[in-house]
Amino acid sequence: MDILSPKILNDIFKAQKETALFGKWITLKDIESLFQKHQNSFQIKQLGFSEQQKPIYTLQIGSGSKKILLWSQMHGNESTGTKALFDVFNCFSNDDNTLFKTILKECTLLFIPMLNPDGAQAYTRVNANKVDLNRDAVDKTAIESKLLRKTLEEFNPQFCFNLHDQRTIFGVEGTKNPATISFLAPSEEVTRALTKGRKETMNVIVAMNRLLQKIIPNFVGRYTDEFYPTATGDNFQKLGYNTILIESGHFTEDYTREITREYTFYAIVQGLYHIASSSDFKLFEPYFSIPNNVKVFYDVIHRYKDAKKDIAYQYQDNIVEGKFISHLDKVIGENDLNDKIGHIEIVFDKEIN
Repeated sequence: MDILSPKILNDIFKAQKETALFGKWITLKDIESLFQKHQNSFQIKQLGFSEQQKPIYTLQIGSGSKKILLWSQMHGNESTGTKALFDVFNCFSNDDNTLFKTILKECTLLFIPMLNPDGAQAYTRVNANKVDLNRDAVDKTAIESKLLRKTLEEFNPQFCFNLHDQRTIFGVEGTKNPATISFLAPSEEVTRALTKGRKETMNVIVAMNRLLQKIIPNFVGRYTDEFYPTATGDNFQKLGYNTILIESGHFTEDYTREITREYTFYAIVQGLYHIASSSDFKLFEPYFSIPNNVKVFYDVIHRYKDAKKDIAYQYQDNIVEGKFISHLDKVIGENDLNDKIGHIEIVFDKEIN
């Protein structure tokens, strides 16, 4: 298992980071303006339209027999993966490093950088018809879900990368660290059987985790593999398409997800390179050594001498008059905060009226 050099990857990221994209609110307008710079390297096509008739695009590159499908922002308010993909696009368009040549020789890559442009514009999880695309894999009621399934069946990938963001509430079990990146090899049915496809999916995750442990040790978690009958990853895995979920989470003080973006970039590049350079995908057992995600964090906790009076707060993100606004809301219904951690904790000697 060939793990890439963190130093080399860091140098590449610094050189190729897409500076036109920043922060959490990434819309179709933001990425459309970047397509022109990649038109000589990628085949760029319009896949179709969203419910509100916004275009949905694909970018394809590579000539190899190993087909990989990657998509981001099926939840419109989860944009870290999108930013990382455009960083990756810059590498393929501008960087002549051997690792990218290897990927393009061995693989054919198909990207959908923004599956849910309506949700991205509104900064919502759901699409314009209030459908959660990640729970629409069976009924396929949304146009966007139909387009994704059509792409899957026509492209017939060996591996898929399903890119998401996870909330700041998640930590790494056994530590006091936030889960900055979390992985999942989805289950195919309720027994969570270790099928050949799941083992191959786990194998790629093992490679990505080994890289990240060199860079952010103990900041990587493993998402629950409880079977969700209507979820995209679970159903794609069930259909025989190995599907890797990458959940981009919180890093210390990184509320714009710019630091996490870098680690997401590293994970994607390592995953692609591992698939390109490997002839078998049998090693899977180390996947289970990745600690579980646990819900232990709040954004801010006020601590008092009387622990019963402790108060937790979470940031809420909204679009107000065309601007991205983030504000703290008091968490209602959490009575015992003794086993919780605040990304910021403020200790008071006495209660403030």
